[in-house]
Amino acid sequence: MAEAVVSAAQRAEEARANRFAAIIIIGHALKHIYIAGFQAVLLPEIKLGLSLTSAQVGTMATVQQLSSWTATVTSGYVGDRFASKTAMMLGLSLALIGVSYFILSISGSYAVLLPAMFLVGLDPSIYHPPAIGALSRRFANRRAFYISLHGAGGSVGEAVGPLLAGGLIAVLFWRDVLQLSVLPAFITAFAMWTLLKNDHAEQDGASSLGEYLGAFKELLKVRAIQLIYFATAFRTVGQATTMVFLPIYMREDLGYSALLAGVFLSMAQVVGIGSQPVMGHLTDRVGYKRVLLPALVCFALLLALIPVADRKIQLAIVVELLGTFLFSLHAILIAAAAELAGEAMQATTVSLISSASYIGALAPTGAGVLADTYGFGSTFLFAAGLVGLSAVTLAMAKLPGSRARASG
Repeated sequence: MAEAVVSAAQRAEEARANRFAAIIIIGHALKHIYIAGFQAVLLPEIKLGLSLTSAQVGTMATVQQLSSWTATVTSGYVGDRFASKTAMMLGLSLALIGVSYFILSISGSYAVLLPAMFLVGLDPSIYHPPAIGALSRRFANRRAFYISLHGAGGSVGEAVGPLLAGGLIAVLFWRDVLQLSVLPAFITAFAMWTLLKNDHAEQDGASSLGEYLGAFKELLKVRAIQLIYFATAFRTVGQATTMVFLPIYMREDLGYSALLAGVFLSMAQVVGIGSQPVMGHLTDRVGYKRVLLPALVCFALLLALIPVADRKIQLAIVVELLGTFLFSLHAILIAAAAELAGEAMQATTVSLISSASYIGALAPTGAGVLADTYGFGSTFLFAAGLVGLSAVTLAMAKLPGSRARASG
């Protein structure tokens, strides 16, 4: 009888945990629908509608990146010290989307656009550290799988967002689309907060700023986490370079239509949706290094193949295979670092590893010089070399092994 009661309690707890994960993953997908639709469809329309120069748009992107980095760093601290407020932070992130899009929709000058873009940069970065940190704590025995599921939710949003925004912009003005987006953002923000606010599994971390800073200092001393940080930075620079210049290469060197290039890249997103949970599950079964090192090597080889692949079938195969690694590697690198960190520093670890990704924002400038001087082939070889360097860096790290062996 006692065993039956315990079993029923375990099933109830598992059901609560899975509900918690599903809500966070769905929220992540919705967030990326907004982000991808804005970047791919609405921002170019704003540029045309307000007659902005490319330099002005570039400055807007810089402001967005700056606010994203700031929010990523600070939300890790808040996500760990005040973990019991996870529901509020996730709801706030979604609500800020509505606020920022409304300001954009009524803006008539560049002076109004810049602060609005600062808010746009805050939205996603407030979400990721507390969300992934909460999943990492709740599912410690399947950490890589659930963090990868979170990433797959984002990939779903990345695939759906441009299609939805493109459909709306075909019948509405860009200001109308932004204003139409406000109400769903507020509804989903309220739903997120309501559905998660009574979940009491999350407990606050460090009791004071001093205690937190002490724990953070110890975190930075972990050699494996240092190596994961640099491996993430090298991989991100290579990936950022590829994602900037691959569509330009298709359009200018290969003569692809915008539609065909878009189809190729969208299919890579679809491949990523499936590959992330598969690679996460495999990581939990066999260990981090056995998945990450071969994946990084394959990623580097595929990048090197881009300039030698033929114009259609071979390149299509290469680009779709790239989709296997473009989005899954980041999730598993975060999970590896989280495995090495203490339970009270999970959101902070997410912030730390994610902050390495912003180094990639500087890469396209140097890669563009290479492309102008030696052609796009040199750009992809540059990216391949950096991803290869990421693999070499990670090979020096002592990473956690299989969860299955550890529990066996």
